[in-house]
Amino acid sequence: MNYLVTGGAGFIGGNFVHYILSRSSEDRVVVLDKLTYAGCRATLAQWDDDPRFTFVHGDICDGALVRRLIDDGIDTVVHFAAESHVDRSITGPAVFIQTNIVGTFTLLEAVRNAQEAGRSIRFHHVSTDEVFGDLGPNDPPFTEETPYDPSSPYSASKAGSDHLVRAYHRTYGVDVTISNCTNNYGPYHFPEKLIPLAITNMMEGKTVPVYGTGMQVRDWLFVTDHCRAIDLIIRRGRSGETYGVGGDNQPTNIDIVRTLVALMGKKEEDVIRYVEDRKGHDFRYDIDYTKIREELGWTPSVTLDEGLERTVEWFREHTSWWKPLKERNV
Repeated sequence: MNYLVTGGAGFIGGNFVHYILSRSSEDRVVVLDKLTYAGCRATLAQWDDDPRFTFVHGDICDGALVRRLIDDGIDTVVHFAAESHVDRSITGPAVFIQTNIVGTFTLLEAVRNAQEAGRSIRFHHVSTDEVFGDLGPNDPPFTEETPYDPSSPYSASKAGSDHLVRAYHRTYGVDVTISNCTNNYGPYHFPEKLIPLAITNMMEGKTVPVYGTGMQVRDWLFVTDHCRAIDLIIRRGRSGETYGVGGDNQPTNIDIVRTLVALMGKKEEDVIRYVEDRKGHDFRYDIDYTKIREELGWTPSVTLDEGLERTVEWFREHTSWWKPLKERNV
């Protein structure tokens, strides 16, 4: 397969590139990444001398560039590129609209034009459970049929991109699939997010900020399990379908932080610092992944305890990766 991976220098996109190139000796991967603050070229450095790998520094909103890349034999577009940090979307929403909506439109147009020229291209759109809003303590999990109810400029922009993808399938017959996934964690996770921020702050002797009381509930998925789900959807998923991908756990944020504090050998009273809650903070996320389990045979394989231990160990062993990012951005 010949992949165009947008946002491939980011967290989930970078892990997907590692997954594909490590799994197969025949697949080719072209990464298109703008290298914004969350893109890290070092994430992909091990593949630089591999003839199967090409890195292109560019913007998904650049229509001419996108068309040129897709016209060079691409048969699978995997679209990770997105502005994704909720706090940043609250203080500066414009870039989220540009990247997440206009960028997705630009990619879809290029794929549509290639299809109309007789090409066969699968377009997989990586989305989030945040498009559904949030859940109360006793509400059933989100499913693929849950109405959209985004809470932040970030989740609203992702909802808009999801709708565009579905519209291009229905109107133009573009071969698309969508995945809505819960919170990911693992190697190469940008250190502004909760888990890597907590780990790296403790490594630096700093406190760990926790929003409000820390009772927000999230469903966590180890990133390689997400990569495996995306691969299955691309290869075997039905065109036009959406698949929810979940981690099958429901810890509170404070539970996650306390687990990390214990893994790091720290004391809670020395580390945890409660801060003012985020505006419009969603209370709980959870996804029912019955559809992908029954249709494609996918289930998460890494438990939360195992995944957190592996993540702590990875950050301990890769200070040269995360320290420059924190010095520059966090």
